[in-house]
Amino acid sequence: MTSATAMPRAGQLECICEPGALGDAAPDRRGTALLATGFAFSVLAQVLTLSILPLAGLSLAPSQGLATLPYAAFYIGAALASLPASLLLDSFGRRAAFSLGASLGAAGGLVLVWALVTLHFGALVLGAFWLGIAGGFGLFYRHAAVPVGGRGRVALLTVFGMATVAGLAAPTIASLAEAAAVPIAFAGTAAAAALAHVASLAATAALPYQKRREQETEAAGLQGWRSVLLPTVIGMAGWFAMTALMGATPIAVIGCAPSEAAVGAVAWHVIAMYAPSLALTILPQAARAVPLSAAGTLVLTSGAIAFSLSSSVAGFSASAALVGGGWSLVMLGTTLWVHGKGPVSRWLLGFHDGALLAGAVLGAFAANAFA
Repeated sequence: MTSATAMPRAGQLECICEPGALGDAAPDRRGTALLATGFAFSVLAQVLTLSILPLAGLSLAPSQGLATLPYAAFYIGAALASLPASLLLDSFGRRAAFSLGASLGAAGGLVLVWALVTLHFGALVLGAFWLGIAGGFGLFYRHAAVPVGGRGRVALLTVFGMATVAGLAAPTIASLAEAAAVPIAFAGTAAAAALAHVASLAATAALPYQKRREQETEAAGLQGWRSVLLPTVIGMAGWFAMTALMGATPIAVIGCAPSEAAVGAVAWHVIAMYAPSLALTILPQAARAVPLSAAGTLVLTSGAIAFSLSSSVAGFSASAALVGGGWSLVMLGTTLWVHGKGPVSRWLLGFHDGALLAGAVLGAFAANAFA
């Protein structure tokens, strides 16, 4: 006799979701590869954008006090995007959420180009804000990688590590873009940032459909906030130090070298931000939350000391690399820390990333003091 549970009945809903929608246990190698590609292009756009915003703000600001506003607007946009990005990732899946973020980044890049062509400071701030929203969505790539196929540590390291390519390519791309846009300073780099977001959109639009499993995130609720609090505070401090020093670095470098050198210094910073992840993919067991967070804090402190003692492009590039490496270890450590006890509420993830980027906003406003 056929079991009653096996027989379809009126009103019963049968699942016809795409493969992966329910979080299948098989490793999602294609999804991880596309996440890594999308993230690398997103980071490339951020490198190009952040290397010119402090200098463009200095050139177009009506007063010295407003020079860091475009740079700060980028991180304000990223902070405001954190919770919506988390909710959209759950509600519509990673493909829709990351594609939306990349689309906003492409639009923001075009606004930035127009601002630089017309020398319009308000549009510069608006374009930076939109690009920051895209950056806020981009920060969630690491959360999307963690639960993939039950091999979250390896997937996280792979996605994070692929952004090293962005750091390697950024100086050459910026140099070619600036040469093509002569005599309009920074417009070529802004256009290249917009195109990088278009490439990121192409990768994310091809992602297999996958939502974070609703039953897990709901079960996690807000009860785990105590386990998130300490890594959030450590991450905020790391973001503050990183954005303050990196906002000051292009301004410091431009005093002793051409503008391309500023992109080079930022590129070294970005290479150091993601290269540790590539190294750890060889021995993923070494990626442990608390030791990585502690080591990152020490390296960030060393970078701040090196910056204060630097007076040449080489010195500022070295300090930028130390700051990037310290930030990388802090981010990897705190991300593993947050996810260490299982699924995390989307609200807590939004709070965590929002708090990190609030630290980044404070650091952006403090960049002038460091410069």
